[in-house]
Amino acid sequence: MPSLTAENIESRLRNLQGWRVEAGELVRTFQFADFRAALRFVNNVGELAEQAGHHPDIDIRYNRVRLALTTHDAGGLTDKDFELAAQAGKAA
Repeated sequence: MPSLTAENIESRLRNLQGWRVEAGELVRTFQFADFRAALRFVNNVGELAEQAGHHPDIDIRYNRVRLALTTHDAGGLTDKDFELAAQAGKAA
């Protein structure tokens, strides 16, 4: 899968609330009521990632979860990253 152009990335970012590109990764930090809610979200994202065969880097800090997406074998951001980001946003 080819990586997206800078113009395509900017266009797609407009449709993803709270996401940004940082060091070549699509990132967002989600905040929850408590640790358990953060873990439920991580488990939901884990299921989505398994179904998509595309796995984010996940950092949990008590009630905050940071997701970072990139397609390593394409050397940048692809459709896969934006599709999983959209699904993760709905799972929050």
